[in-house]
Amino acid sequence: MVRRLLRGRTGPSGGPALTDVLGVCLSWAEGTCVVQPASGEPVRIALADIVSGKPVPPRPAPRLRVSARDAEARTGGLWATVDREPLGAWELRSEREPTGRLLKRANSCLAMGDPGRPFPEALAAVEAFYAGRGRDPLAQVEAGSALEESFAAAGWQRLSYGESELLLASVARLRRSLTEAGARTGATADVELTVTGARAVASAGAGCDPLAEARAGVDGDWVGLHGLTVDPAHRRRGLATTVVLALLDWAAEQGAMTAWLHVETDNPDGRAFWEALGFVTHHTCRYYAPSSASAWPVNR
Repeated sequence: MVRRLLRGRTGPSGGPALTDVLGVCLSWAEGTCVVQPASGEPVRIALADIVSGKPVPPRPAPRLRVSARDAEARTGGLWATVDREPLGAWELRSEREPTGRLLKRANSCLAMGDPGRPFPEALAAVEAFYAGRGRDPLAQVEAGSALEESFAAAGWQRLSYGESELLLASVARLRRSLTEAGARTGATADVELTVTGARAVASAGAGCDPLAEARAGVDGDWVGLHGLTVDPAHRRRGLATTVVLALLDWAAEQGAMTAWLHVETDNPDGRAFWEALGFVTHHTCRYYAPSSASAWPVNR
């Protein structure tokens, strides 16, 4: 940020008029500083007119400026059979017909924001919602938040597993990264894309047991990635990048611009894979359950 003198003008107090220019310094030479603002033409400033200047960290991308609550609200779109009911800003989520183990994200209360009632009443509403569905209650909270402290103070216990980071990235950048990665590895594989409404599954390899598979769900201009698996005997052959690229190409056609996913914090290899493609951490979430819950043991 550069503060400069506006020659020939008077400021509100009667003194010299000053103005600030925020942008990237393109050059500093021959008595002139050139600054490129976020929009518009570069601004040329005589060094003699500069009053002060200081470095300013780059402004985060718009996708990183959304709240944790708004980002997490996108996750429900991955599953078609999840009932969602508001509790103020909280959201109660439950699968109607779960198959296999219960997924925490699809069967927990998104406890971020204001529930619109005193905290003890909100807890009672959460417990009643899941009791009515024959489930033990579970709450997803933002790590380090005041609400996490409230759940702990109320006697709810943190699950010893499942802590995860929500990662975000530009769909355009991801597609470039994946295309470049595929060119480096020379990976080729036929990908079958199965689309059902706003959801898609990409699989590589023939037969009922694909060598690689991943899922995606589009919500507005966001796309969520989930369930990436690769046959252990066929890893490091570019299959993961192939199926993910197929999903992102499809999502881009639907208008998706931001990609998100969850990766557990105890999965360093998974985090390294996604971060190398351009994903960055937005926030970390944890799960809390009453100490009496049986389906969600605090100690796995």
